[in-house]
Amino acid sequence: MGREIIVDGRPLLNFCSNDYLGLAGDERVGAALAAAARDWGAGAGASHLVCGHTRIHQQLEEALAEFTGRPKALLFSSGYAANVGTINALTGRGDFVLQDKLNHASLLDGGLLSGARFKRYRHRDVGDLESCLSAAGNGRKLVVSDGTFSMDGTVCDVAATSAVTQRHDAWLMLDEAHSLGVSGPDGRGLASAPEFTTADVPVLIGTLGKAFGTQGGFVAGSEELIETLIQHARTYIYSTAIPTAIAAATLTSLELAQNEHWRRDRLQSLIARFRAGASQLGIDLADSHTPIQPVLLGDEQSALAASAALEDRGLLITAIRPPTVPAGTSRLRITLTAAHTDDDVDTLLDALGQVVTSDGNRASA
Repeated sequence: MGREIIVDGRPLLNFCSNDYLGLAGDERVGAALAAAARDWGAGAGASHLVCGHTRIHQQLEEALAEFTGRPKALLFSSGYAANVGTINALTGRGDFVLQDKLNHASLLDGGLLSGARFKRYRHRDVGDLESCLSAAGNGRKLVVSDGTFSMDGTVCDVAATSAVTQRHDAWLMLDEAHSLGVSGPDGRGLASAPEFTTADVPVLIGTLGKAFGTQGGFVAGSEELIETLIQHARTYIYSTAIPTAIAAATLTSLELAQNEHWRRDRLQSLIARFRAGASQLGIDLADSHTPIQPVLLGDEQSALAASAALEDRGLLITAIRPPTVPAGTSRLRITLTAAHTDDDVDTLLDALGQVVTSDGNRASA
């Protein structure tokens, strides 16, 4: 993975990867993976609770806890497994799960599968969230939100969401899949801002397959939370642990993400360059200052046609359609990474100027 990808034997500039810091293809991360694979083999061979949990996994959990400023962390086989398993371990019949309407599918699935009463509030609308919490009856209440929303690039107002949640004696679960490594102080996530404590965001979710460039997911929080998940999160108990080699590679990428600040600086520079260029071209963008830069095109055919026209020009940008996004909001989901160059962004802007008009319609190919 990197700034280029080979599709049917043809190199394309890749603008749809979540490898935000450009670490997936870093030689040092690859070397750590290869060395650990020689020592530990290709797979963990069992779940964490049987014999799949090695000292490398333990070191990674401790490093992730320190990185997020939480007492403990727990590895899962994927971010999806972390979300579904956590919601189902913390809630059940008689409880309430309240979620932002634009949350990731794994969060929504976790709520639907939990058996709890499930309600979605309007996107980033803390007033609507408060109304939903006020209407909830007795029982545990879990409020769930993405940190950075994967299809829009919008960002949760953590302070306001946490304040409302705590007023109603509920817990806040924040999925920082698209913000860890990128947002917050030193890339430690939105919840790592100095004004927040673990009590403000008791349940923190992260993934390893985005900014850290590897694979897997984790939950960070109090010792009590992590022990509860070890005992009750079925996606943890009954899943094979991530390969030890992946854990070793992630230890390396986590260190690089913390020490190589230029990656975040570079990414922010590219985001600013892209947004300024798109504005000059009259291309309407969502109000996002994250690596996720969606270009809304409306109907599915316009998005598909634009994606195909861009591929003809040597760029890979996926068309996102329902049911991933609501009907009438099909889009090009552009993602920028620290591996891109200024010239790459200029090439992207030139191609968009040829393909997408200012009113959101596709120009002639």
